[in-house]
Formats: sequence, structure tokens, C-alpha cells
Amino acid sequence: MGIIFRYLIRQVMISMVAVSGILLLVFMSGRFIRYLDSAAEGSISADVLLSIMAYRFPGFLELILPLGLFIGILLAYGRMYLESEMTVLFACGISNGQLLQKTLLGSIPVMVIVGAMSLYISPWGMKQVEQILNEQRKATEFEMLVPGRFQSFGSGDRVTYTEGLSDDKRELRGVFIAEYGKSGDGVTIMTARSGSQFVDEETGSRFLVLQDGGRFDGIAGRLDYDTMGFEAYGLKIESGEARNKELEKGVTTEYLWQSDNLEDRALLHWRLSLPLIVPIVTLLAVRLSRVNPRQGRFFHLLPAMLVYITYLGLLIVARDALADGKVPEWVGMLWVHGIFLIFGLWLQFGPSWLHRRRLMREEPAHA
Repeated sequence: MGIIFRYLIRQVMISMVAVSGILLLVFMSGRFIRYLDSAAEGSISADVLLSIMAYRFPGFLELILPLGLFIGILLAYGRMYLESEMTVLFACGISNGQLLQKTLLGSIPVMVIVGAMSLYISPWGMKQVEQILNEQRKATEFEMLVPGRFQSFGSGDRVTYTEGLSDDKRELRGVFIAEYGKSGDGVTIMTARSGSQFVDEETGSRFLVLQDGGRFDGIAGRLDYDTMGFEAYGLKIESGEARNKELEKGVTTEYLWQSDNLEDRALLHWRLSLPLIVPIVTLLAVRLSRVNPRQGRFFHLLPAMLVYITYLGLLIVARDALADGKVPEWVGMLWVHGIFLIFGLWLQFGPSWLHRRRLMREEPAHA
């Protein structure tokens, strides 16, 4: 008997890992493209992209593992129904209750992993991402330059371009800078063969020192530009404003537990809800995986996915309602879990209970 259930759990876990891997690749690729776009615009440095994605990994995993387990059960058990393996197991004395029990036991490690990610690891990772992004916001224009791109910094009044940048980001080659005047009706254009960074030790101010170039001041559309050549020209580099506001998901669970703020309490309930999803979707998937061989391998996936999407959507609605004070905290998000727990129990045991009730009513009539 133990061999049979180890086989069942192995099939589920193999499918779960495969599905979760594909979903992780899709979602992380989408997020990486967004960060890559920010790096191309000069908002963040390309050097920190891999670090950000590594710290964001637990946040993706906590959401994907329950879905991966749900689809994994549907695929593994659905295949076994189609190939009549389940029919053989039931003929050997394995009941639906035993199948559900062993599958729930197999889902416990997934529940523990999701709980650890949701309550501790993911908030820690988001805190690290927050620190990295705050450091990027403090970075100067000089440090955020990308060779071969026109980049706008600050309020967008200055556009900078450089043909090349040294590895230590201290030397520029082929510099072009266009800057609007304070009144907005004039433009200053500077070109230089090279540039380097200079730091005033007394004030700490940073300057971009341009060598062998020219400056052109005027108004677009006119021909009366003031021109000036220079051997060296200093341009002050503005540092980005540090915004140390803590990200919503970067706060610790201990802080949320002690907070009286409604949004914090809603976030706490959300984190506690993620591991609770695992046993409930397992209960749903075991029943929804039953498929008629004539219906096809993937026929049952559509209604099952609709159930899962509804479940997750109602959790989000409940979280927002809790944050707005529309739902008492003692109710929280438990009502959503309760609805789908009852629905799963009904799918699992309701038809057999109705069948027994019908037989009990028919027995006196036959007697």
C-alpha cells in the first residue's frame, strides 16, 4: 500500500515541479523585462537586475506553488484516470477517502514552504529590493548613464548621451548634453570629447568635468546662438532624491501583527491565507481531476481553472474589503476559505451521500 501512495505523490510532485517551473519562467520573465526597461531608461543600473530578481524569487514562488500543485494534481490524476490506472487502484480496495488523505499528506510540505515564503522569506526579500531601489534613487546621473542611449534625468530638463563609458564609470567618451533653461524658452547644448567625475572634498558636491568641447546657447528655431569653446568645463551632477518609504510587502510579519492599521491587518490576513490555500485547492483538485476517457486529456482543466481563478479573485476582494473596513477583522478572509472548503467537501462526498440517501428511500418501497 505504501508503494502505491508513494507512486501517487511522486507523480503529483513531478507534475507540480514541471508546471511551477514553467509558470516561474513566464512570470519572472515578464517582471525582468519591466526592470530591464527601467535599466534602459536609466532609472536603475543594469548591475543590480540579477540581485533584484533573486530577492523577488520567494514572492513569485509563494503565489505559484499553490497553482502548480493544483494543476499538477489535475494533470497527474487526470492521466491516471484516462489510462485506467485509477480504476485498477479502486478495484484493489483503495477508496476515494484514502486517495484524498494521502494527497493531503503529500501537500503538507508544499504548505510549509508557502507559509515560510509568505510570512518570512518573501518580506525579507522585498525589503532587500526596497534598499537596492532606494540606493538607485540616490545615484547620480553620471552613475546611471548607459553608453549609446539618450537618457533623461530628474524632471526631464536634461538629456545626456555618451558614446562610451569606462568600466569603473569614471570616464566618458563622446559626450552630448542638452538642457532646457529655467524659463523653458531656451536650450543649452554641450559637446565634449571626454568627461570625468570630480568630487569636491570640502562640500561633497560632484561635478562632471568636460574636456575639449563647446557650448551652444539659444532658442530653438533661431540662428542667434551663443557659442563658446572650452578646454575644461564643470557641470554639477545632481543626486537622485532618496525615497525611503517602505514597500507594502517589505514590512515584517511581526510588525503587521502588532499594527492597528487596517491595510497592515489586511496584508497580514493575506499572508496567512496563502498557506491555507494549499490544502483547500488539494481537496478541490482531487475531485476535479476525475475525467471520462471519452472527454479528452485536458477537458477537465477549464472548469477547474475557473474555480481556482474565482477562489483567488474572491481572496483579493476580501483583502481589499478588509483594508477598507467593510468586513470585521474576526471574519477577515476566512469566509472565502470556508466557501471553497465546503464546496470541495461537497464535490468529494456529496454525490455518494446523495446516492446513499436515495438507496435508503428506495429500500422500503422494494420491501
